[in-house]
Amino acid sequence: MTDLAELTTLRVGGPAKRVVTPACEEELIALVRDCDAAGEPVLVIGGGSNLLVADAGFAGTVIRTDGLRGIEHEDVTACAGAFLQVAAGEPWDDFVASCVGQAEQRQGFVGVEALSGIPGLVGSTPIQNVGAYGQEVSQTIARVRVWDRQLGQVTTLFSVDCRFGYRTSVFKRNPGRYVVLSVSFQLALGKHSTPLRYGELARRLGVADGETAPLADVRDAVLELRRGKGMVLDPADHDTWSAGSFFTNPILTSEQAAALPPEAPRFPAAQQLFGKGGARQVPDQRVKTSAAWLIQHAGFARGYGTPPATLSTKHVLALTNRGGATAADLLALAREVRDGVQRTFGIRLEPEPVLVGLALD
Repeated sequence: MTDLAELTTLRVGGPAKRVVTPACEEELIALVRDCDAAGEPVLVIGGGSNLLVADAGFAGTVIRTDGLRGIEHEDVTACAGAFLQVAAGEPWDDFVASCVGQAEQRQGFVGVEALSGIPGLVGSTPIQNVGAYGQEVSQTIARVRVWDRQLGQVTTLFSVDCRFGYRTSVFKRNPGRYVVLSVSFQLALGKHSTPLRYGELARRLGVADGETAPLADVRDAVLELRRGKGMVLDPADHDTWSAGSFFTNPILTSEQAAALPPEAPRFPAAQQLFGKGGARQVPDQRVKTSAAWLIQHAGFARGYGTPPATLSTKHVLALTNRGGATAADLLALAREVRDGVQRTFGIRLEPEPVLVGLALD
């Protein structure tokens, strides 16, 4: 039996009944169909970078998607840009690097450069609507091919069907229903990034908010920033033995935002509206604030906690395994931080990772 600690970046989790790595879509679909017919629980794992698995493990079949590989350039034209179909098992950062690297030859594929250094596989990115430094994958995803376990068929969901929101999607709202097979991206062609909308990144690059920068420079700057926060995987660095940001940034009502201290960060929120014309972002009366700021100002400093489970020494938003931590250790720390923020500010933080066999409440 394989311990799921071996398959997750937190390096936590008990044994699975069995672990299988299908070599192609057909094998994956057949395996899921057989498990469903037999009533066998299924856990689909990509890079394991967004999971906290119970110490008891998983009493079913774990299916790894890293056997599904390939990038198909369906269309690359000056007018339409690059339309790429990427298999679910492709490593995400390798895909980003290839998009940026195109600029060295002719023109790069623009739109994912600020998402450099994020661990995991391509198939996981639409589930969480992965985002960082002013970009989200929903901005470039054209469609997602899935195995729909409820309908028992391969289905293509276009961007509007995915119902993307801040760190959410139709896939996350319906856990277990969809198995991602491939993701198609529509990316602009060019040598410069999309307009930079994240102040820290713009300052690092020495440009004004809303300006662009060379793709390679943006990737290098993002990787440097992420390394400084322990957000680029390094087996020798326990600050990277994490699931990345453990809590999402809270979206508040105007009344909740007004009750925060004046110095608390406040960002305009936006929401997606879905209709016959597709999805569009519209201004929202709500306000987004920083989970990291709330944690720090509730009294939890970097490195807080008792090993083997502590906050990162580089970034308070990451819960880390210093070596030998259990899921129970990490869950206890998460509850302590969440409850401390709620006592101090009246705001309840929500976890970002998927909890398998666990509940924070």
